[in-house]
Amino acid sequence: MSGNTLTHETTTSADPVGTTRGTSVAPSRAARELGLKRSEFTLAVHLGRIRTLPDDGGGGGRRVARDEIERIRAQQGFPEVLRESVRSVGTAEGAALMEVTRARFTRLARLGLLVPVSFYINRYRAVVWLYLADELRQFASDERNAALLKGRTPEGLRDQLTEGLDLRPRNWRGRHLGFLLRRADDDPWSRAAAVASLLDPVEVSEVVRDPCERSHLLRFRPTQPSHGVPGSPSAQLAEEIMTAADPDEIDWLRADLAGAVDAARRQRPAPRPVPRGAEHHPAPKEHHPAPKERHPQRRVPHPDLHPARSASTPPGLAPRPPKTEARGRIRGLFGRLWRRDP
Repeated sequence: MSGNTLTHETTTSADPVGTTRGTSVAPSRAARELGLKRSEFTLAVHLGRIRTLPDDGGGGGRRVARDEIERIRAQQGFPEVLRESVRSVGTAEGAALMEVTRARFTRLARLGLLVPVSFYINRYRAVVWLYLADELRQFASDERNAALLKGRTPEGLRDQLTEGLDLRPRNWRGRHLGFLLRRADDDPWSRAAAVASLLDPVEVSEVVRDPCERSHLLRFRPTQPSHGVPGSPSAQLAEEIMTAADPDEIDWLRADLAGAVDAARRQRPAPRPVPRGAEHHPAPKEHHPAPKERHPQRRVPHPDLHPARSASTPPGLAPRPPKTEARGRIRGLFGRLWRRDP
């Protein structure tokens, strides 16, 4: 029995063969090894300071390669230089860094001269914009911006501010789109979904009219930063910030989405649904019955199988006994009658 039994040796491993889990770590662990807070780590990834890769082990998230962690740790000035490069500040601290008033700092940000890197909604449902400290220092040290930091704001810019111009949400969306496209790599549907994530669903349906393509596009839609409980006033305010509002911005994103979907369609068309029952009931194969014989031949048993039947005996009739056998039977009958006669 044992000689006919096949045994298979199994090995246990924490990481599937062929995945990146054996040579990469989760974001939380990477943040600890790099000496960053989770918010700082997320911002470093957005800015491209830390490269991530897809989790091909089925988790659907992102991971950090061990080689990438070693590369960053080997840089000069680690970890202070890395931590300072992702340091973000609000309006008050930003104004202090640039040595300007908070009012002037806000005017420069509304004019689009200072680009936010992130935002959050405080408990008073007010939007708090955050800026990179490094970028603020670079702006303040540039001599070409000296006139904007001191003296009166130019008249043309003052008129725009009076009309309510505020480019902070739009500039943040542009920066966030750059991060989404960088994370999408070369996947065509992920790039199209990144553009679609900044448009209202009605705008997306007008550009992508095919329902199969819209459904496929939704599968690659990136997860947006959460701000409060879904449906709450804070979440609704954040959704307004993350959705394009200016007509020219909407037109620009719609054109980009149409081009991205067209490129994805050529490279990898969206899957189509299989008709109901087609996968369980395949089309029957054509059957061609064998042609009937017009004059079927009667089967004649072989003489060797029935030695008592000759070839001339009709089927279904017993063979006639030979004459010698018949005469023997008659003599036997008269003999028995003669012996019984007294």
